[in-house]
Amino acid sequence: MVTLNRPSWVNEFRSFIMRGSVVDLAVGIVIGVAFTAIVSSLVKDIINPLLGVITGGLDFSNVFFALNGQHYASLAEAQHAGAPTVNVGLFINAIIQFLIVGFAIFWVVKALTRLHVRDEAKPPPAPGPTPTEQLLGEIRDLLKDPARVPSLKQTP
Repeated sequence: MVTLNRPSWVNEFRSFIMRGSVVDLAVGIVIGVAFTAIVSSLVKDIINPLLGVITGGLDFSNVFFALNGQHYASLAEAQHAGAPTVNVGLFINAIIQFLIVGFAIFWVVKALTRLHVRDEAKPPPAPGPTPTEQLLGEIRDLLKDPARVPSLKQTP
């Protein structure tokens, strides 16, 4: 029977992957991709049609400039013809998506910060006095009442 020696980096890689921060990052990326798909659909399927109604039928995804000087009815037609285009509308859509994602992340971070502050709002119990502080307190109390200390008694 042949046994294969496992390279040392395999165990290092396993410990790296299993650290909490890497797993949390992976979960965050998966959720971020799903959230981006939702925001893309929101912009494409809801916001752009509403903006189109407000602007008189303007479809931002078809706002483009063909660099070859020809006129095309749609961006798809220009791309099919192989024309180089500056896609202003798609850029505007990307800006709208970015603003929505940024706004959503702002509110999520704000909510998480508020929850975190509430958890920390309870102050930890005050620690008791240290042995040095206790000794100094006893000395202070003795000095307040010299009758208790034989060497400090007043002589008549």
